[in-house]
Amino acid sequence: MATSASQGQYQPPPGHLGNLTATQQSALDQLKKELKEQTDTTFMLEGEDGFVETRMGDSGLLRFLRARRFDVAAAKTMWLANEKWRKDFGVEEIVQSFDYKEKAEVDKYYPQYYHKVDKDGRPIYIERLGSLDINALYSVTTADRQLKRLVYEYEKSMTERLPACSTLVGHPVTTYCTILDLKDVSLRNFYRVKDYVMSAASIGQDHYPETMGKFYIINAPMLFTGVWAVVKPWLDEVTVAKIQVLGSKNKDVLLGQIPEENLPKGLGGSCQCPEGCSMSDAGPWKA
Repeated sequence: MATSASQGQYQPPPGHLGNLTATQQSALDQLKKELKEQTDTTFMLEGEDGFVETRMGDSGLLRFLRARRFDVAAAKTMWLANEKWRKDFGVEEIVQSFDYKEKAEVDKYYPQYYHKVDKDGRPIYIERLGSLDINALYSVTTADRQLKRLVYEYEKSMTERLPACSTLVGHPVTTYCTILDLKDVSLRNFYRVKDYVMSAASIGQDHYPETMGKFYIINAPMLFTGVWAVVKPWLDEVTVAKIQVLGSKNKDVLLGQIPEENLPKGLGGSCQCPEGCSMSDAGPWKA
């Protein structure tokens, strides 16, 4: 799985470990200090202390700080709210026992999957919203189970996929390369699944912040392009720089970021996993 990044060439992005300003380092130190001193354990999972070392080291805390522009008070509030959500949503139980036995059936009606890595070593996440068959989807699963599956995969990415990708390229990999395929998308179906999409977006933004590396929206219909033109000015420049909205002529752009052998054939690449790319979970995390 070829990547363009190497340990010798790598420079940490601003606001990441190894590239912090004095002010940012001070904010990190202060956040760690305040969390360690947190005496109200109401938000914590039973058996865990207030500062969850295994989950919230410097790299994790920096994600929350970057999401709140290094405002320590805001990042602390976000972190504590995340701990409460983890308990209320049952994240640890999901990680330990969730069985998505309907995955093969769901894949027929709403493909969502991780598949190999891009040229910078990021895990590639692919979602084919245009393939959505809402009636068939909810005949084999529920929105609640879809969200639990989403959280299960997020957790797996944090503990397995990103570490494996980091080992592959020899430096920390903390973000994903996402492809959202809107080919043949039905606005009627999208409206019917919008509650799930909004809940999924909220989970990603509030509980797994700062994990977007590259985001390609492909086969976007003209209507979506118009909506994007309206929404774009309201987003911060850093987020906008990570998102590309592409029509049907997207192959060259995707292959500029993703090795051809890592991109599924149906998206313009050459990969044809024996069990189907969407069912393979192929990547260095399975090596």
